[in-house]
Amino acid sequence: MGTEKKKDQSETWRRILQLVKPEWFRLLAAMACMLVEGALTGAVAYLVKPVLDDIFFKKDMGMLKLLPLAVMFVYALRGAAYFTNAYLMNYVGHSVIKRLRDDLYGRLQMLPLSFFHKHNTGLLMARIINDVGLVKSMVSEAVTAGLKYCFTIVCLLFVIFYRDWLLALMAVTVLPLAVIPIVKFGRRTRRLSTRTQEAVADMSRLLHETITGNRIVKAFGMESYETERFFDKTLRLFKYEMRTIMVKSMSSPVMELLGGLGITLIIWYGGYKVILGTATPGTFFSFMTALIMLYEPIKKLSKLNNIIQEGLAASVRIYDILDTESDIVERPDAVSLELGDDYSVVFRDVSFKYEDQLVLKNIDLEVNRGQIIALVGMSGGGKTTLVNLIARFYDVSAGALFIGGHDVRDVTLKSLREKIGIVTQDPILFNETIRNNIAYGNLNASESDIVAASKAAHAYEFIQGFPDKFETVAGERGVRLSGGEKQRLCVARALLKNAPILILDEATSSLDTESELAVQRALENLMRGRTTFVIAHRLSTIRHADRIVVIVDGRIVEEGRHEELLSRRGEYCKLYEMQFENDRRRPRDVCQGEG
Repeated sequence: MGTEKKKDQSETWRRILQLVKPEWFRLLAAMACMLVEGALTGAVAYLVKPVLDDIFFKKDMGMLKLLPLAVMFVYALRGAAYFTNAYLMNYVGHSVIKRLRDDLYGRLQMLPLSFFHKHNTGLLMARIINDVGLVKSMVSEAVTAGLKYCFTIVCLLFVIFYRDWLLALMAVTVLPLAVIPIVKFGRRTRRLSTRTQEAVADMSRLLHETITGNRIVKAFGMESYETERFFDKTLRLFKYEMRTIMVKSMSSPVMELLGGLGITLIIWYGGYKVILGTATPGTFFSFMTALIMLYEPIKKLSKLNNIIQEGLAASVRIYDILDTESDIVERPDAVSLELGDDYSVVFRDVSFKYEDQLVLKNIDLEVNRGQIIALVGMSGGGKTTLVNLIARFYDVSAGALFIGGHDVRDVTLKSLREKIGIVTQDPILFNETIRNNIAYGNLNASESDIVAASKAAHAYEFIQGFPDKFETVAGERGVRLSGGEKQRLCVARALLKNAPILILDEATSSLDTESELAVQRALENLMRGRTTFVIAHRLSTIRHADRIVVIVDGRIVEEGRHEELLSRRGEYCKLYEMQFENDRRRPRDVCQGEG
């Protein structure tokens, strides 16, 4: 198990270094500056001997003029090296993080719907924001400082061995002891970091749910309940953070203790040599300065190791997403879908399994160009899953699906989805202007095209009622608009896309009667000349469909026109009677006739 962890850790480092590769020139320049800074830190300790021996003990006037200038030059040059190194390494670090964040978001956009059903929004947001932030700290801070401290340690080791190799050997015997707490605390920090980020993701999930669902929270008077839930999440996060702080805080005192032990031995032995006259005070103080300066970067390496372990733990979580393969794979020889005048959609013995559950079973359905097909049935019967297969949000488990005579698995996803327009029950708008929301499916649309689409969707009039008209910002998920207004903008968006195949998934089910009538008029314009699939619970809205398909438990059990299906007294008739059971205007034996 330990070997496996080391392998995973080395693989993570290899992949991070791959991200650094494009910045190799800046990295080399930064490392050169680190080497200069480390050498000049050693020079500071080295100059202590001539300063003490030549100026204070020998009282050499020439050295008094020369050495202060040398010290000033060393500090000025070290400051310049520090600045250049800090800038270059932070540039490298932030560049790496940008690419990592871009890769992560790009991967999320390419993953199928099934992935988002398994992972909550808060967790994914935490990966992009918090976890990438930890990797940023690791690359731009910990790795930078770590390399600098390593160079500094090497240069200071040279000074202490040059001054007194025997005394240096005594000092470095303590160094291996310092490695033990660094490793121990690092492992503990990594485990706690994973738990902390899980707690952050859990808290982010709750935040997203309660902020977007604030209307329901208030409607049910659950403010206190949700507040308590959030307090529980923050308490859990607080506990993990305090445990992490405890581990990090313990590392410094342990390093101080070990450093104090080494320095105590050196003072005793070095002082003894000075008293006997075998070493000068300048040599001893130069050695002590280098030694004290040496313990400082070693102590800081312990703290940096904690940051590195947190970053590695975050990197593993990030690469878990980056390594996730999409279930929807585009074939290497996929061709662009060119439909011409053939907008037909054919399901041939299609079955679909989601995880272990068979959702659709042996679906055979042919829809000709320009036909309006209504899909009805009880909730959970498989209607939405069926239309999701058309756009390849999922792939069929068995059978085949053809559009214009082409198997959808043989064409590129881009060309396939360009041919499909969708209006869903939940109108999705972005926190952008009304203009940009309408033009979302056709970014090159002209002003006249946008206006024409809004008019056809019966949205132009209410848009003109806003002070900023088309420049009005819709707000998050269109919060500044009514349900009917949002839905008409979604219809305008689909109209502007001008796709030959249209999917209407419960497009009017959440609207009031007045809004439904307005949206229904807009939808009539949208459906004209298009092959249309309509999912509807309100059977009154699909009476004039070319064909009604009844789906029960994943199977097509009935198919025909409204009057025909009523006369069969089958599943459609049952649905119709349930929906209009309390409607006094309904004829008493509706399933015997037209209704």
